[in-house]
Amino acid sequence: MEKFEKIVGFIRESFNTPNDFIPLHQPYFTGKEKEYVIDAIDSTFVSSVGEYVNRFEREMAKVAGTKYAVATVNGTSALHIALLMAGVKKDEEVLTQAFTFVATANAISYIGAIPNFVDIEEDSLGIDPAKLEKYLEEIVELKNNEPYNKQTGRKISCCVPMHTFGFVSTIVEIIDVCKKFNIPVVEDAAECIGAKVGEKPAGSFGKLGAFSFNGNKVITCGGGGAIVTDDEALAKKAKHITTTAKVPHQWEYKHDMVAYNYRMPNLNAAMICAQLESLNHFLTNKRELANSYQNFFLELEVPFVTERSGTTANYWLNAIMFTDLKERNAFLAYSNENGVMTRPGWELMNTLEMYKDCPKDDLSTSNIIFERLVNIPSSVRK
Repeated sequence: MEKFEKIVGFIRESFNTPNDFIPLHQPYFTGKEKEYVIDAIDSTFVSSVGEYVNRFEREMAKVAGTKYAVATVNGTSALHIALLMAGVKKDEEVLTQAFTFVATANAISYIGAIPNFVDIEEDSLGIDPAKLEKYLEEIVELKNNEPYNKQTGRKISCCVPMHTFGFVSTIVEIIDVCKKFNIPVVEDAAECIGAKVGEKPAGSFGKLGAFSFNGNKVITCGGGGAIVTDDEALAKKAKHITTTAKVPHQWEYKHDMVAYNYRMPNLNAAMICAQLESLNHFLTNKRELANSYQNFFLELEVPFVTERSGTTANYWLNAIMFTDLKERNAFLAYSNENGVMTRPGWELMNTLEMYKDCPKDDLSTSNIIFERLVNIPSSVRK
């Protein structure tokens, strides 16, 4: 209990909040959000057509280090369309991690594809490339140079690594493994805007990447998402299919395929444009908090998750590790009862009712992380 008191006390000290409730991650509007939103309202272009949408797509491509970005209504829709653009079809399998937010598996399921869960690394919290390679060597047979799962008979059409809590997965090695088996990679970059490997931004390594701007992310417009890619044809098709596949015409309403109304409204785009202007400040602020946490937990001898050498995390959600499930649960109860919001990692996807029968590899590290990890308050400090 003394250890728990010290942790909660340090969190309160870090946020200069001795008594009030401390959320896990709240948005911070410090720039031109109101100005831009009012400007969008005054323009009367409040839906999916508007200059802020175009502006956001240009600026987002720069931040992501890609040639193109397509704005969407949320991160799940961005991942759904990115998977379609990568060629995923119904009744095919998509490799991804079991330790992820449910949207990753849901986006796969929207297509009628089946998640195939693989294990993660303890340091990156992303897919373990060594285990991935071993698993694929065991289950894959190539038919006409396309990978099929010998155990299920289904084609493996994609791999979706997720950059967990803003820490970059071992993405270069994951892509190298997937290339050996002719499996394209789509990055679930929902949580990692501003994170990098060397100087290359997360989200720019795969065939496509998908970002989220939900209310609890580093930057937000309430909802919002983006698909990023270097492939012009895929970007144009993604834009088309997210805007109901309407054929451009001054007045006619013709649509040339079944498509989706996944458009980001101009109002949301106005807000995210302002948030993008504050991104570097937010990242610096969050890094200062993470450094402070790291020093504190080192003295307390509580493992603190930090970026791997050669990578730059955005520290979206800071995380600590307890010795076991019992201690983890005891701290969750203590901290939340004392007004400091903390949460465990997500329930593993293979334990959820709708995904319990999906194919999977050994998930021993995922289980260990689930039983030990706790996220602690990580907001930008004022």
